[in-house]
Amino acid sequence: MVRRFTGRIGAMDRTHVERRSGKQSSMPPETINLICAGKVLKDGQVLGAEEERSRRLNRVKAAAAALVERHADGSLPLEDFNIELEDQNGETIRFGTETDRRAMMMGLMLHANAKKLIRRQLYKDALEVLTMGEEAFSLCNPKVIELVDNVPLLQIDMVWCYFMLRDISWLSVAGMRLQKAREGIERAHGKDSFRMRLLQAGRHPELALHLRMELLEGVVAYHSGQFDKSRKALTSAQAKFFQLQVPDESLSLVMSMGFKEQDAKRALRISNQDVGTAIDFLVEEKAKRAQKREDNNRRRREIAEQKQYGMTPLKKAVDLQRLKALVSIGYEKELAAEALRRNENDTEKALDDLTNPESNSSIQLEIESRKRKRHQKSTNVNIEQLVSMGFERSAVVEASRAGGSIEQIMQRLLSQTAPNTSSAANNPESSSITTTNNVGPSSSNDNENVIGESTTGEIEERDVEMEDELACELTGDVFADYDIEVSKKAKQ
Repeated sequence: MVRRFTGRIGAMDRTHVERRSGKQSSMPPETINLICAGKVLKDGQVLGAEEERSRRLNRVKAAAAALVERHADGSLPLEDFNIELEDQNGETIRFGTETDRRAMMMGLMLHANAKKLIRRQLYKDALEVLTMGEEAFSLCNPKVIELVDNVPLLQIDMVWCYFMLRDISWLSVAGMRLQKAREGIERAHGKDSFRMRLLQAGRHPELALHLRMELLEGVVAYHSGQFDKSRKALTSAQAKFFQLQVPDESLSLVMSMGFKEQDAKRALRISNQDVGTAIDFLVEEKAKRAQKREDNNRRRREIAEQKQYGMTPLKKAVDLQRLKALVSIGYEKELAAEALRRNENDTEKALDDLTNPESNSSIQLEIESRKRKRHQKSTNVNIEQLVSMGFERSAVVEASRAGGSIEQIMQRLLSQTAPNTSSAANNPESSSITTTNNVGPSSSNDNENVIGESTTGEIEERDVEMEDELACELTGDVFADYDIEVSKKAKQ
């Protein structure tokens, strides 16, 4: 048995290994060699690989929790995207409680990361992330979980990791997980996948999934001494394997329509090797992807607009649907947005403020004040950038009075004098790029474009790299869980 240790290797570690192995040696501990990754470990050597692995797993969990916190409750996202739960048809899923939504988002995020680790053949790491994902899903209402197949898919991935790690100690757990997975898939897909095929217009996206499950069931049954059960499962898996083989002629026909080989193979497998149905599927998927891109671009524009309005006192975004309703009855958009913002998106309270002359006037004054501050901040940023390029500060300030973009200000400066590059090189103040805000910090009532300003400390603490990695993994293929490269699985 191979044991992994973290820390420095010394005589005490050698003695511990000897004791754990159950064998006693007359040789002194210092003569025992410990080998890791094919290398003999020396006294004092730091084993950082396990620590780094543990650190990365903690980063994954923390980043997933941070994303869920920001995207599950209507808060204004720091990024130019937001994370939403959708079904296979791209329809947004609404949950009854905030707890269910958070648990589902967390579980899906961790499962997506684990699948990436599986593709990289990092099965031990994947197993730990899958365990975290299972814990997250367990916080969701069981009635909600029964409606989807995400947890059964996760269970199958966990058993696949046991299988690839060749760890016989997981045998009994593997059997229970596969049984739960089968029951869960039947609840979500219907008896004999009737519901799944109805939703997918008679197609068979679940065949590869059942092939994988039956293969694992056969292996577990064999090692449990249930040979008849093993033979039955493996025979069924073999039949599905042959059913999923793509004829070269059919593949060539679909590819001749301009589709990639991988997409063509998937379409033919899902369509039971029917070329016409496969092409229809690919055309539909192409249209869905185009629509998704359009929806994503629209959502990015909406987020950019919401950021202009700032956050409510409880750090939520301005509700654009409620804003649209107020605009439709004649209120100016920016005025209505500020009324919603300060009233936590309560339409009735916002209307009270808009119809009250005194509060309406107060809202208008605040909007104008924020506009001046944004303009002043933008001007200050332009000034510092131009000063860092070598222009005299007094000249830059004077040229900025007329307003305009940084390019327009630069043109005014260039028409007056050439930049003093020697001054920029010799003047430490002008050669460093800084951003200042001469109007001072915004008050709690300003809430001026709060993203990136009043929450600067939070942004600096974010694990942007890991959050971006997790977010990218969530934009994957909706059919990926039902699709495997059968030739590779056959070899394994």
